[in-house]
Amino acid sequence: MRKNIVAGNWKMNNDLAQTETLITALQGQTKTSNAEVMVAPTFTNLWHAFQSLRESDIEVVAQNMHFAENGAYTGEISASMLKSIGVKTVILGHSERRAYFNETDESLAKKVDAALANDMRVIFCFGEELADRKAGNEEAVVGSQIKNALFHLGAEAFKNIVLAYEPVWAIGTGETASPEQAQDMHAFIRKTLSDKYGNDLADSVSILYGGSVKPANAQEIFSKPDVDGGLIGGAALKAEDFYAIVNAF
Repeated sequence: MRKNIVAGNWKMNNDLAQTETLITALQGQTKTSNAEVMVAPTFTNLWHAFQSLRESDIEVVAQNMHFAENGAYTGEISASMLKSIGVKTVILGHSERRAYFNETDESLAKKVDAALANDMRVIFCFGEELADRKAGNEEAVVGSQIKNALFHLGAEAFKNIVLAYEPVWAIGTGETASPEQAQDMHAFIRKTLSDKYGNDLADSVSILYGGSVKPANAQEIFSKPDVDGGLIGGAALKAEDFYAIVNAF
């Protein structure tokens, strides 16, 4: 039985005081769904967030990590560093990391390996851009991103992998992805897994949708059979909106 998950990616937002304010607001909300709840603060606030939320049902996760265990990688963070402060899940391959920091399928495969070697859970992101969608290449692009970064893994590894589909063309562009388009791509993703690893594994992996989920559209999106939750950006910075999305299940 795969899990419903709502993960809030705070990106490069909120200093320490703002993080404290948001955490307090989140703790004042009521969860009525059975979804797992995660938040991903910036690196400087991870320890504080973990300490503040360790007695709650909100998991604190990281936005990124390096593939090396240690070494001369100025400004980077390793899996063991994250684990040392209680963080056990990391977001990898986010569209902004791919676009602005030149992350590739090959480098992401190494990051995935490093996370799994440290017994961490991975939220692995991927998705096509507008040019890919307009050219009708969305399935080819998404399929290659999944295969290149993940298909070297054995089936057992997928117990610690959550997938997150981001239609880059529908995030901050004025374009809108319909719930039906989300379902179509999630069904394709699940078939891609099934073709490689079999139906049982494909049916066990949670696939999140990361295309501008809001309180107004969350229930319709989450009602689709292959959508198991959301990776939330802007709406995750407002506690009331975030929990409205959590409770959309």
